[in-house]
Amino acid sequence: MPRRENQPSRPVIDPVVLSDLVAGSADDLVAAADLDGIELTDVELDRVELRGARADASRLDGLRAREADLRHLTLTEVVLSRVDVPVVQGVRTRWRDVEVRDARIGSAELYESTWQSVHLVGCKLGFVNLRGAELQDVVFTDCTIDELDLVQARATRVAFEGSRLRRLDVQASTLQHVDLRGAELAELVGTDALRGSTITPAQLGQLAPHLAANLGITVLDAADR
Repeated sequence: MPRRENQPSRPVIDPVVLSDLVAGSADDLVAAADLDGIELTDVELDRVELRGARADASRLDGLRAREADLRHLTLTEVVLSRVDVPVVQGVRTRWRDVEVRDARIGSAELYESTWQSVHLVGCKLGFVNLRGAELQDVVFTDCTIDELDLVQARATRVAFEGSRLRRLDVQASTLQHVDLRGAELAELVGTDALRGSTITPAQLGQLAPHLAANLGITVLDAADR
């Protein structure tokens, strides 16, 4: 069925299919590692050091750590599940065809990263910093996010499905086919940058005071004369 006029284009997400994986160990998780076709299960570390590493066609199921250094990490066709890390440093990472399930992350510094075909499902996230990031074909499904910072980000075909966001900041961002209809938004900052997004009538009612303020409109009852 053809897409109706004004309907946002849906993100293109292909399932990550992995086979013939080789069992790995926590010793494989080192800076500048080259992880190809590896499967790791129930890893517990004080600190994960993967700065400058690459992971291709791999799965990590179950990771508990106090913090993780993922700066400049490249992930391609990777499945991450049951990740529990309070502090993540992931500046300028590259994610392509990545699936993240049931993650618990407190603070994630991911600014200036590139995400392409990324699906997050059932994740509980605290502060997620994606300032200046490039997002294309990204879906948040059944996620809870305290704060999502997309300041100066470029987002194309991004959707939220059954997700709750306490605060979303899109100041100076560039949005194309960003579908916010499936998000429960408590606070949205940067309403002047919402061009290219889709919202529900109820969300429009919630945002009306902010939109009026951006347009310089004063709203008063007729009796206030």
